[in-house]
Amino acid sequence: MKVLINSTLPFALAHGGWQIQIEQTEAALKQNGVEVEYTRWYDESQSADLIHYFGRMPADHVRLAQQKGIKVVMAELLTATGSRTPRQLLLQKTISRTIERFAPRSFITPFHWDSYRQADAIVALTPWEGHLMNYLFAAPRERIHVIPNGVEEVFLNSVPQPRDKWLVCTATIHERKRVLELAQAAVLARTPVWIIGRAYAETEPYARQFLALAKQQPEFIRFEGAINDRRRLAEIYRAARGFVLLSNMESLSLSALEAGACECPLLLSDLPWARTTFEARASYAPVTGNATLTAKALRTFYDAAPTLPLPPKPLAWRDIGAQLKSLYEQVLKS
Repeated sequence: MKVLINSTLPFALAHGGWQIQIEQTEAALKQNGVEVEYTRWYDESQSADLIHYFGRMPADHVRLAQQKGIKVVMAELLTATGSRTPRQLLLQKTISRTIERFAPRSFITPFHWDSYRQADAIVALTPWEGHLMNYLFAAPRERIHVIPNGVEEVFLNSVPQPRDKWLVCTATIHERKRVLELAQAAVLARTPVWIIGRAYAETEPYARQFLALAKQQPEFIRFEGAINDRRRLAEIYRAARGFVLLSNMESLSLSALEAGACECPLLLSDLPWARTTFEARASYAPVTGNATLTAKALRTFYDAAPTLPLPPKPLAWRDIGAQLKSLYEQVLKS
C-alpha cells in the first residue's frame, strides 16, 4: 500500500495545528508500516494506491485520481462551519440546496460540494463534524469515519508536578483564538495567564494590541512567544493550574488534547467540538464580546481548578495511524 498526502494550505503560509496534524499523521502511518509520501505536484511519475487529502479536494481532482485507480480519502476541518448555531446551519443548508437546484453548473463547481459525494471515504475529527458532513454536504453516512487527532508520547508520558499559579493558553495570536480577549479578561479577573504562541505577523493590529497589553500587565499576562520544545511544553502543562482556550471557532484543538494528556483541567469555549469531545470533563465559557462575563467564567474556573475532574486521556498518534491504516485497507478492498 502506497499513500500520498496532499493539503490545501502550504505550510510556509501559516503555522499551527494544521501542520502538526499532517506531520504527525505521516509519522504515525510510517510507524504502522505504511509507505507514505507527500504529493509532488511536479512529478508525473509519482504513483500511489490512495491519496489522503487534508482539506476539500477539488471534485475534478477526485475524478482524475479515481480514473487512474487511485482511491481518495478526504479530511476537511469544518472549523468555522462547526462553530455555527443551528439556525445558521439550517440557513446554510437551505441556501446551498437552492443553489444546487437552480444555479448553472459553472457557478456551483468552485464550491466542490461534489467532493463529499465522490470521495471513497471521509475522515471527521469529531462526531459533530461527521454529522455536518452528511447534513450539509450529503456525504454518504457509510463513508464517514470519525478518527480524532492523536497526541505525542512526550505528553502522554509526562511526569506529574506540583501545580503553579498560572493558567496556560497555547494558541496563535489571532482574532479567531481570542487571545487578546482572554488577556483582557485575565486583567479584569486578576487571574494570571501564561500565553504561549506567536502571531502570523507581529505587524497585524490585533497582535500589536495584544503585545501592548501584555507589556502593560506583566503581573497577570505572561508572554514570551512560542515554545517549540515539546518536552518543555509538556512540563508547562503539568505545572499549570489549568488550560484555557476561548476560540470563537475551532475543529479539534491539538493543544487542548495535549494539555488533557498532561492531566491539566480545561476551560474551553462552549462550542459543539468541545462538548462532544470532553463532555462533562471540561469547563465551558460562553463565546461573548462581554469582557465582564468572560472574566467571571475565568475567575470561577481559576478558583475551582484544583478540584475539577481531569480530561479523558487522548490516543497516541501511533494508535491514530493504526486506525487510518485500517481505513485505507477497507477502502482499497471496496
